Amino acid sequence: MRRRLFVVLLVPLAAVLLLLGGAYGWAVSRSVQQAFYTQQVGDLGTFVTSARQALRSSSADVLDGELRRYRELYGTTVVVVDRSGRPWAPLADAALVLDEPTAGKVQLALSGRRSDLPELVVLPWQLAEQSLVEPIVDDGDVIGAVVMSARVDAPRAEIVRQWLVLAIVCALAIVAGLFVVLRLATWVLKPVHRVDLAMEAIERGDMDARISDETGPPELRRMILLFNRMAGEIERVVSRQQEFALNASHELRNPLSALLLRLESLATGLDQSWDGEVEATREEGRRMTRILDTLLGFARGSDRAALQDPIDLAALAERRVAAWRDAAAAKGVALELRLDGPVPAAADETIAESALDAVIDNAVKFSPSGSTIDVSAERTADGCVLAVRDRGPGIPDDEREHMTDRFWRSARTDATPGSGLGLAIATDLLATVGGRLQVEAADGSGLRVLLHLPGAEAR
Repeated sequence: MRRRLFVVLLVPLAAVLLLLGGAYGWAVSRSVQQAFYTQQVGDLGTFVTSARQALRSSSADVLDGELRRYRELYGTTVVVVDRSGRPWAPLADAALVLDEPTAGKVQLALSGRRSDLPELVVLPWQLAEQSLVEPIVDDGDVIGAVVMSARVDAPRAEIVRQWLVLAIVCALAIVAGLFVVLRLATWVLKPVHRVDLAMEAIERGDMDARISDETGPPELRRMILLFNRMAGEIERVVSRQQEFALNASHELRNPLSALLLRLESLATGLDQSWDGEVEATREEGRRMTRILDTLLGFARGSDRAALQDPIDLAALAERRVAAWRDAAAAKGVALELRLDGPVPAAADETIAESALDAVIDNAVKFSPSGSTIDVSAERTADGCVLAVRDRGPGIPDDEREHMTDRFWRSARTDATPGSGLGLAIATDLLATVGGRLQVEAADGSGLRVLLHLPGAEAR
């Protein structure tokens, strides 16, 4: 954004300076040249008067002294030519070379016409030496001409000097503009930088991060005020959520412990044929305890890296399919496990189980009676995958991307009970261990939900 401010503010300033400086430089060049040629024309008129008197008297002594003194002072050569176009004899040593353009001007002057002033140029190095020729008229007759050849070093140097001054002024103006823009950008962007730092702190978990310095433009000061209010509200909401999770996980442990104790008491009165059911119930109770411990760890903000433990996805899938088989059979749905051996992964076992349960629950809920749900675990090039493939009605392509949104449900399945949270929760759980959830259309009908988890070698 700082770069944009520099472009937005400095580019117009540079354009204005270039436009005004170019116009001023053009005006200076023309003004210096006009003043120079005006002076030359005035001096030329003076020498025409002196030359007329000298030609009348045929004496060039006084005029010769004036011309020599003028050349010594200004470096300008002035020569008087007679009616024939040749330098007047007393001034023949003036070292003036009458080149072709000057000779043409002399002939024009001897015919009674004055030569035009040199054309004004813009660039100083384009300024070239040119001769001015003025006819000498006596009683209506042209008796000669005065030729003035002036050096242009002085006007050229003056133009360059003023252009250098102009360039220095423009450079100082740009430096001043750069300083002003820098201070303005700092003044405007400093509050934005503080907001950025505060947002990073909140992202790291520092929920009490606030912005105390409210300097800057009024609009940004209001933004800081609103940000502090928003951060306070977020802190309050997150704190309430953490308190709820802590309270819920703590309060649920007591009835769960009591339920497990009653189970042990009931198990003492049952014969050995119930041992399998009792052990399965004990395992579900222990799993509920692990879920509550995981929930308690999330509420306390424990390090997520500690959840990256090595687990066997094949064994996990086998346990969860066995736990869901009766519930699926009650709906007339069969669960089929497809495994080719151990599948080691780096993830928290409770999180992987909970995510797989959410996907199996979703598949059982929407699978028609008499169909089969395939559950598989396999290694891939970038990790491991738990896959659940059902043969339900499926979801259109334009709706499939919304399946992991919280509380989203397709209009086709409104009659089926549900909250629309299963896949969303599974997605969030997998994200805590570096995994992800993918939903794709299965061949034939139904959906195939993939739970991608990092392999054990990634631990």
